[in-house]
Amino acid sequence: MSAVTSLAWPMIPLGEVVRQRREFITIDDLASYKRCRVQLRAQGIVLRDTVPGVDIKTKQQQTCRPGDLLVAEIDAKHGGVGIVPAELDGAIVSSHYFLFEVDDQKLDQRFLGYYLHTPAFLDQIQAQGSTNYAAIRPEQVLGYRIPLPPLPEQRRLVARIEALAGKVDEAKRLRAEAAGQLRDLKARALTQAYLGYRDRYGARSIESLAESVTDGDHITPPFLGEGVKFIFVGNVSSGILHFKGCKYVTHEHYASLASQRRPRPGDVLYSSVGATLGVPAVVDSTEEFCFQRHIAIVRPRAECLTPRFLWYMLRSEFIYRLARAAATGSAQPTVPLRAIREFPIPYPPIEAQVQIVGQLDLLLSRLDEAGTEQIETEASLVALLPAILDKAFRGEL
Repeated sequence: MSAVTSLAWPMIPLGEVVRQRREFITIDDLASYKRCRVQLRAQGIVLRDTVPGVDIKTKQQQTCRPGDLLVAEIDAKHGGVGIVPAELDGAIVSSHYFLFEVDDQKLDQRFLGYYLHTPAFLDQIQAQGSTNYAAIRPEQVLGYRIPLPPLPEQRRLVARIEALAGKVDEAKRLRAEAAGQLRDLKARALTQAYLGYRDRYGARSIESLAESVTDGDHITPPFLGEGVKFIFVGNVSSGILHFKGCKYVTHEHYASLASQRRPRPGDVLYSSVGATLGVPAVVDSTEEFCFQRHIAIVRPRAECLTPRFLWYMLRSEFIYRLARAAATGSAQPTVPLRAIREFPIPYPPIEAQVQIVGQLDLLLSRLDEAGTEQIETEASLVALLPAILDKAFRGEL
């Protein structure tokens, strides 16, 4: 079937093809109920949770049916709209959501679902949600305009969109797989480097190669709007020190800290807690700052250890496994300071360390270049579906 040009499609109010359903049920305390959540930016409807009726305070709830248009009263202006999927049949929502039944003799639910993603539709919601009254009303939803090609054309477009979207999803999967392989390759490279240098030069404990190995102040000070920066694990968990989202403490508090807890350029910080456990970051800033207790700080002896060499060795899978094995606690695993002090670090001469760092910098920069290409590819893939939808609703597919 040949495409019907969008110029021939009438633009109609949504109210001509959907009607609001205002059906409420009374929650049974002895039953369990699925609750759904509308994601922003028209990203669909997902299961929020399943709860016993006794835990639901508002006993009057609406039930969803597959194919319903669901609109969040408050979040609609942020794209909080979607089509109820089959797996959420019977899920409940409160009166702060609006349910609309789609007339499937005139409108394919999947066609509407795809149109919800378009700027042409989302802009209508934002325009009406920008008034002093933030919520969206049902009559506003019924007034949104959509294109209405003949039903066979709607179905043809849906099939075409889904075929192309499937190819995009497969490309995303392959890109994610390649990204994982790249991460594994970097990890293997650093681990092989660690083991090779250890076998060649031997290893010594961090404590024997450092002026000091300690952690942050165990007493969290009061925070201010300005003063000396105070950082958290998240400020080192990328492997690079940054100060985004930091707090501030008084200069007096900073001055009261022991010198080994006042970072200086060349120190190495080490995340010792939580999901980002085991990530080092070199201090490359001359700014004064202090940090929370869950960050360890290593001050290498200049004649024994270069900061970048230590940074690379701490990033090896071998050291990471030692850290995980030594971690205590389940909800918030933490590497004890005594374990960090005992980490074995390869001990080549300083001159060799400088050369090794140069070689590793070159190797990882080449791998990072490949990673940059993957990021660009991902951005292109993300942009593909909107481009496909744009062409579809202009009658060009």
